[in-house]
Amino acid sequence: MLEIKNMNKSFNVGTVNEKQVISDLSITVNDGDFITIIGSNGAGKSTLLNLIAGTYMPDSGSMALDGEDITYHSEIKKARYIGRVFQDPMMGTAADMWIEENLALAYRRTKTRGIKWGMSNKEREIYRKQLSRLGLGLENSLNKKMGLLSGGQRQAVTLLMATLQKPKVLLLDEHTAALDPKTAAIVLELTKQIIEEDNLTALMVTHNMQNAIDIGNRLIMMHNGKIIMDISGEDKKKLTVEMLLRKFSEVSGEEFANDRALLS
Repeated sequence: MLEIKNMNKSFNVGTVNEKQVISDLSITVNDGDFITIIGSNGAGKSTLLNLIAGTYMPDSGSMALDGEDITYHSEIKKARYIGRVFQDPMMGTAADMWIEENLALAYRRTKTRGIKWGMSNKEREIYRKQLSRLGLGLENSLNKKMGLLSGGQRQAVTLLMATLQKPKVLLLDEHTAALDPKTAAIVLELTKQIIEEDNLTALMVTHNMQNAIDIGNRLIMMHNGKIIMDISGEDKKKLTVEMLLRKFSEVSGEEFANDRALLS
């Protein structure tokens, strides 16, 4: 479904601070894959998602979605078929707008804009139905401002907005890292539920090794801008955190360096 070939990305090119963050990276993401991504500090995890989303343009390499070359499509153009949830719950929503207004922006993202004012009761029912999936009681608060929601509630709504139009690819960039453990667990469970029910293709960066093992059908580990492990099926089910750390050391020749991952 999504095929990346020999992709490279460097920053501060031509200066003493030049750093290659993605190095000759290739990966094929199949339709329906739910891939968890872990890696050492500065491994290139978020940069990979930024390249897929069009936030950054690659220095070289190619990217195709359903056979169409999207390598240099803009972030705005890619937003029509790529959904994204960021680490910061404040991103992705407008604090001064109502919940229903935020949902309307997401719902109409791929639709032709007209000059008609407001929204119909039929449209509001769609939002109520979708919000009820979250189990947070927000379906009865359509006229509540987003800025009044807790971080967890806001992140849950952001997740809903990112999936409202069934994106071809959903990108989750440590989207529970800024939440307290209890709230993070709720949002993570909602994430699994929505991805499974809607049969979405997703890539999720996480610092939690156990979550990376337990969630999804495929796990990749990155180091120095490369994919050094790609595990799926029964091999993934048999993994433990200790095995993962050992495999990392064997493949990279280094100790795993990610404080948050080790602490979690």
